[in-house]
Amino acid sequence: MVGIVIVSHSKQLALGVQELAAQMVQGNIRLAVAAGIEDDDNPLGTDPIQVYEAIASVFSDDGVLVLMDLGSALMSAEMALEFLDEAQRQQVHLCEAPLVEGAIAAVVAAAAGRNIQQVIAEARGALTAKASQLGVVSGQLAVVETQSIASSEDQTHAEYPTKEIQLIVSNRLGLHARPAAQFVATAARFQAQIRVRNITRNTEFVRGDSINQVAILGVRQGHELAIAATGVDADEALAALQALFASNFGEDRTNFEPPSAVRQEITPETDGELSGIAASPGVAIAPIVRYQPPAITITEYHVEDPEAEWQRLQTAIHTAQQEIQTLFSQATIQIGDAEAAIFDAHLLFLEDPVLLEAARQRIWDFYLNAEAAWQAVVNEVANSYRTLEDSYLQERVDDVVDVGQRVLRLLVGNTHSELHLSQPAILVATDLTPSDTAGLDPSQVLGICTTLGSATSHSAIIARTLGIPAVLGVDAEVVLHLEDGTLMALDGESGKAWVEPEPDILNLLAAKREAWQNAQQQARATAHQLAITRDGRQVSVFANIGSISDVQVAVANGAEGVGLLRTEFLYLDRATAPTEEEQFTVYQAIAQVLERRPLIIRTLDIGGDKPLPYLKIGVREANPFLGWRGIRFCLDSPELFKTQLRAILRASAGHNIKVMLPMIATVSEVRAAKQILAEVKVQLRQAGIPFNEAIAVGIMVEVPAAVAVAERLAAEVDFFSIGTNDLSQYVMASDRTNPRVATLVDGLHPAVLRMVQQTIQAAQTAGIWVGLCGELAADPLATAILVGLGLNELSVNPQAIPMLKVAIAQLSLAEAEAIAASALQQDSATDVRALVQQSRS
Repeated sequence: MVGIVIVSHSKQLALGVQELAAQMVQGNIRLAVAAGIEDDDNPLGTDPIQVYEAIASVFSDDGVLVLMDLGSALMSAEMALEFLDEAQRQQVHLCEAPLVEGAIAAVVAAAAGRNIQQVIAEARGALTAKASQLGVVSGQLAVVETQSIASSEDQTHAEYPTKEIQLIVSNRLGLHARPAAQFVATAARFQAQIRVRNITRNTEFVRGDSINQVAILGVRQGHELAIAATGVDADEALAALQALFASNFGEDRTNFEPPSAVRQEITPETDGELSGIAASPGVAIAPIVRYQPPAITITEYHVEDPEAEWQRLQTAIHTAQQEIQTLFSQATIQIGDAEAAIFDAHLLFLEDPVLLEAARQRIWDFYLNAEAAWQAVVNEVANSYRTLEDSYLQERVDDVVDVGQRVLRLLVGNTHSELHLSQPAILVATDLTPSDTAGLDPSQVLGICTTLGSATSHSAIIARTLGIPAVLGVDAEVVLHLEDGTLMALDGESGKAWVEPEPDILNLLAAKREAWQNAQQQARATAHQLAITRDGRQVSVFANIGSISDVQVAVANGAEGVGLLRTEFLYLDRATAPTEEEQFTVYQAIAQVLERRPLIIRTLDIGGDKPLPYLKIGVREANPFLGWRGIRFCLDSPELFKTQLRAILRASAGHNIKVMLPMIATVSEVRAAKQILAEVKVQLRQAGIPFNEAIAVGIMVEVPAAVAVAERLAAEVDFFSIGTNDLSQYVMASDRTNPRVATLVDGLHPAVLRMVQQTIQAAQTAGIWVGLCGELAADPLATAILVGLGLNELSVNPQAIPMLKVAIAQLSLAEAEAIAASALQQDSATDVRALVQQSRS
């Protein structure tokens, strides 16, 4: 028989419901109560241990139904599930049905021998009879938020027929966070109501504009989906979604392969050895520092003004969105656009209409404070992920918790916990959120050891991108009680860690680390050679960097110079703009590491995806990528611009420094910037401050207008550097950070490649050199095309330099030119990739 548990803040209320229910079936039920707390002064409340004990007392293989009254009763029930083993947890169902009517309906069904699903259905329908007697139309009931929203949408689109298509998911991880975000964003563009279900898993239809509902469908590679659209633009909506599937959500079409098996033992198990999950390769030996972000404690209470409380929650959500946008900008510089896209899903979580409506309803219906309402809906979503059978999708709960905690922190007024290390260390923690991990400095955090996590979590992916060795899932009883400064060693390849390792273990690990370093050194040794094709064409290979530490990595990897120094990092995480002296110190330090190698410094490029609140850009722009950014902002802020130019010029004395202007669209912008540069030169001469009088000035070619007048611009500058990240989005009229259209942004599209060709031809005619510093330069499929188009220089992230040089050395210029000529004649980026793949076979 199905067991039933009643959870309530009031013990008297719960006992009354228990008595009433028992009378309905003459006591022939398995029913337990978990209500109130042992506090004579304040007996109202709930206790997770009580709930666990109540569940255990009525547990059977037939299942247990748990009914709660409100607020923390739900949280206590959710916490109680954690005390059950996995098999038991699957048999326990938390139900949103009304407490009194639901309990009566449920016990009657249970006593009649119904199964758990039938009992749940009876409990959920318990208000039907009352509604009918009161003359309430069933569609007006809002027992479940998603049902009420759906019914109103059904009425809105009632006059339109429903169109449906069926599609196969081909991308390797299915609809994980990023493609799910693209699906939802695409669906949200249309007026039509979009619903989707997983045919393979036989799920029900869910709303297509809810990232959480789409994600918890558990869609993996090969699953078949049914997508239904109802509304005036249903056909257009389905066509857009079909195109999204056809483009594979912008991902490659390889099958998903879990992290490869690694050697699990490098020594017999010894004292102090801990086994965990191999999440990021490499060996680290260092003292530990424990990281524990401050706990967020919330109190549930009754509010008198739900409108004010709802506004308070909306304000916190808006602030969280701004924080995540800043984090996205920083992560783009630190780990690249691809991994930074993780935070696109974080932003969409905060826009999820189902989640927001659920939070609003709790505030208005139960007069709950914002913290309690928000925590409740976040917990519901997190539990939805936890109950999925797919382990990869289960791990997305980390992102849900990360975003949820960010909003809670803002609501309760907690400051963000910053990690400050006095010396390089191994970080020990219960877990790290994606936000935590993206902010780590690999020169200070030598390794990561956590008690939770998995190799496919977003935090692990970011750790691998940063090159930080990581072992996850180790014994919490051991590592969480260690003192800061305790020596630890970890091997991210084998998934093992050692606390105060014995000398023989240290020797083995040190030898392994040395062998790995030797292998890397051998690869870097060839990277220090010039990149020359088989028939003698040399291509300079530079590095894109965003910090002082980056330049050291770049030189070690064979960079022949820096093709792009993103100066925005100097302006982030501070309340005021950096001074001239601060900038001069950094530029000079980077130039000294490079010795006489070229250092191309891009002047401040803010706006669009890199806003800086303290610079007072003003009213938020509807489309910041087409707005007041880059050189436009600097020309309108001459003192800020002059400060940076003075620092660059001062650092140029005795160094090979060049100035590069971003976001150039017109000849007049270049001339205006050169005029300000000339004024700064006069000031420095008058002050007797040395600088390079012949400092080279170049521009970023990243706006189609610049390509169109490239021959005029070439007469004004010493070099071009093509920024394909922005150029691609402007050519395709698609915001590369907007998942709704990001799949259109592709540097290998023939339209973009023709822009690159046109720019190179203008530069060659004018006798200036031209480079390319967008992410396209690091794409192995693009190397032959870019060399064949005639670029003089490619600038990439430091880690990509060795392989890029190898790729160039394997080419002949004649072959590259033939591939480039064919690529320009293709119809799509897909065709270009197929062409290059065919040329390799």
